[in-house]
Amino acid sequence: MPNYTMEEIRNIALVGPGGSGKTSLVEALFVAAGALKQKGAVEKGNTMCDYLPSEQAHQHSLSSAVVSLDYDGKHINLIDTPGAPDFVGRALAVLPAVETVAVVIDAQVGPDMVARRMMQAAKDLSLGRLIVVNQIDLPEIDLAGCLAQIQEAFGSECLPLNLPAGGGSQVLDCFFSPDGGDTDFSTVEKAHTELVDQVVEVDDALMELYLEQGDELSPEQLHDPFEKALRENHLIPVCFVSAQTDAGIADLLKVFARLLPNPGEGNPPEFVKG
Repeated sequence: MPNYTMEEIRNIALVGPGGSGKTSLVEALFVAAGALKQKGAVEKGNTMCDYLPSEQAHQHSLSSAVVSLDYDGKHINLIDTPGAPDFVGRALAVLPAVETVAVVIDAQVGPDMVARRMMQAAKDLSLGRLIVVNQIDLPEIDLAGCLAQIQEAFGSECLPLNLPAGGGSQVLDCFFSPDGGDTDFSTVEKAHTELVDQVVEVDDALMELYLEQGDELSPEQLHDPFEKALRENHLIPVCFVSAQTDAGIADLLKVFARLLPNPGEGNPPEFVKG
């Protein structure tokens, strides 16, 4: 069994409403990482996380499942949680085990009651928060409107790390390699500038450097203040994906491995002396 250092570990809970595609997202991530040859399907009852006969019969998660994959030298632990309102307590119970909560939102529905509750619960625990907008490939979908709803619900600090393009058939990176291209809404340049402006606000020295050299800060320079912004709820990254077509899945893996905190970088849990 491989030995992992603390710096190489990422612990992430996938939470959000039922039907948003969390279990399918796990399948897509495993295939993209080379840890699985073929994606399972919820409707076929052959996914890794919905292994209980009752889950396969109902075609949705009833309990949380922990799975792990290796990618880019990082060991990523994912907790797939149930999203039905009756089982939301089981999702809340796993949050103290992670440093980052990825709230998966159905692009057609936007932030519903379950998503709002999980976002608040993660904030109350001082956990890093990431929003994953899934099912961007669906026809006649208003992704710009979905992002506007997210920002209205959770604040202007919700900023996209990538943008959908080609009618949701792909995404364009706005952080690591913001090389431009035609997007379905907004622009890569605008999204990149907003991200950098938000991140440097938590680091006075980097802010001074940024003002001197303009928009030329590298992802390496932004890494530590990016994680600080996550810890301080100053930034909530938004990633667009499709677990069905794999659009944005490789980008999401890169975000997990390169930007999210390891157990030593997340906010320490609050201990109460009784």
